[in-house]
Amino acid sequence: MYWELYRPDAVVVWESPVVRERLRWYYSVMRGSAPAKFHIAARMEAPPDYASMGDEELWRLHERLGEVFDDEWRRQKEKPDVSLVKKELPRVSFLDVKIELGRRQLRRCMLCERQCGVDRTTRRGACLLDHKPRVASFFHHLGEEAPLVPSGTVFFSGCNFRCVYCQNWDISQHPEAGVETTSQALAAIQIRLREEGARNINWVGGEPTPNIPHILESLKILAARGVNVPQLWNSNMYLTPGGLSLILHVIDIWLPDFKYGNDKCALKYSVAPRYWEVTTRNFSVICSRGEDIIVRHLVLPGHVECCTKPVLRWLAENCRHVLVNVMDQYRPDHLVPKMDRYREIRRRVSEGEMEEAYRYADELGLAWREVTN
Repeated sequence: MYWELYRPDAVVVWESPVVRERLRWYYSVMRGSAPAKFHIAARMEAPPDYASMGDEELWRLHERLGEVFDDEWRRQKEKPDVSLVKKELPRVSFLDVKIELGRRQLRRCMLCERQCGVDRTTRRGACLLDHKPRVASFFHHLGEEAPLVPSGTVFFSGCNFRCVYCQNWDISQHPEAGVETTSQALAAIQIRLREEGARNINWVGGEPTPNIPHILESLKILAARGVNVPQLWNSNMYLTPGGLSLILHVIDIWLPDFKYGNDKCALKYSVAPRYWEVTTRNFSVICSRGEDIIVRHLVLPGHVECCTKPVLRWLAENCRHVLVNVMDQYRPDHLVPKMDRYREIRRRVSEGEMEEAYRYADELGLAWREVTN
């Protein structure tokens, strides 16, 4: 295959017992020997009157069905049955409940911790988006971590962060750059990417969180078509508990950013209040479930002590099975070259800073060499 010529490490990486064990579920779905989680959710029956329930009652139903889902997912992990993807869908499913809850969010959006509560059918939320998803691009990404390549990447416009050094600022802060699309189009994109050899569908941006309702709708179409492909969540993880719970039972591998080790830096560089509380809460949920996860940490110049070390230490203490990409790709972009208040990060990360980050990751016993590009 063409990608093997450009990224032979994407083949060799699976010879690592650490990678095979820590990404066991994703590997099984990727190879077609286990059903993606959305297939399990789509074939789990739900009460036919779900749409007439009030919000609180519907969330309680969602929680109960989530417990049933977890039991079935545990069975699938022990003894996968990929024939599930060809079974007929019930009249109403757990996935339908998620879709209904997601649609209601568009009327008073609380998907992310901005908690703007905006009716996105009438105006834009804090994410800069209305109720219609906007896609900037989609393609086979060869630059992601080795276990993910080639990754069927879907870049959404809009974002709930305001990172001053954002390298995708042209789409994250300018959603009009994207093309308005539909849930049906998102499903068609996934089918095409999978048929062309993508190992996964990589939801990214910008930020995918504002588009949860449409992603869920697209997955029902894939479930009905019997298309089996791992779902990957590439996010800043600034979701509310409700937003996280909507995707928790459909994502097969997580690729989140863990940017900052304190709230002061998060507020200055991303305008993200309560960052540490929110992200560690969400990471705790994912890690406690034993989900397959590769965490990205971008090392910032001058921030090894205040950000890199606290982040790596938290992961070592709370998420031992994680794979960590300690990234040196920072470059001063977007607002950093233009505004003096960010002059302290107006340089690349030094070799010494990266060596210190790697040394500390080794000292903590974190698995980073397998996935750090």
